[in-house]
Amino acid sequence: MLRRSLDALYLLSGYLAGAFLILIFVLMMALSIGREIGINVPSGDDFASWCMAAMAFLGLAYTFKNGDMIRVGLLIDKIGGTKKRALEIACLVVGVGFVGYFSWYAVVMTIDSWRFDDMSQGVVAIPLWLPQIGYSGGLDILLIALVDELVHVLSGGEPRYEKPPPASDEEVIERAMQSGV
Repeated sequence: MLRRSLDALYLLSGYLAGAFLILIFVLMMALSIGREIGINVPSGDDFASWCMAAMAFLGLAYTFKNGDMIRVGLLIDKIGGTKKRALEIACLVVGVGFVGYFSWYAVVMTIDSWRFDDMSQGVVAIPLWLPQIGYSGGLDILLIALVDELVHVLSGGEPRYEKPPPASDEEVIERAMQSGV
């Protein structure tokens, strides 16, 4: 039950990131076409930048859990056995520490913006805590994903974010095509 709920949370964050990507496209097209036909989109740049931040941070947990996050495994891939497991755990602990720190202060910033009624300085004044929810929420979901993975690895499981090495030349080409290389 908990596993399905967590996976649904990560999938939802991925869908939300995709929705913000579509919203960025719509805003950018409205701004571009609006310039040509003399229609101004008030604070369009502000809304596009807030959507970009929300998209980036909400997509982190989904990307991490699917093993699509960029990872430099030069050292860890050369090590095997218990040393590799210890290094994976150490990396996850460091990740939980850093993301936990950023997540904490992002939530504090969002709550402070709400408490002090901070407003944006653009043409369209909106409460700043609204666009900050995407940033702090994305970091919170990434923290949950990292803790989830740390618990899984500590309980003896293999890291789920690590894809197995390609078995054939065709699989190498297929992965390269999927990654956009």
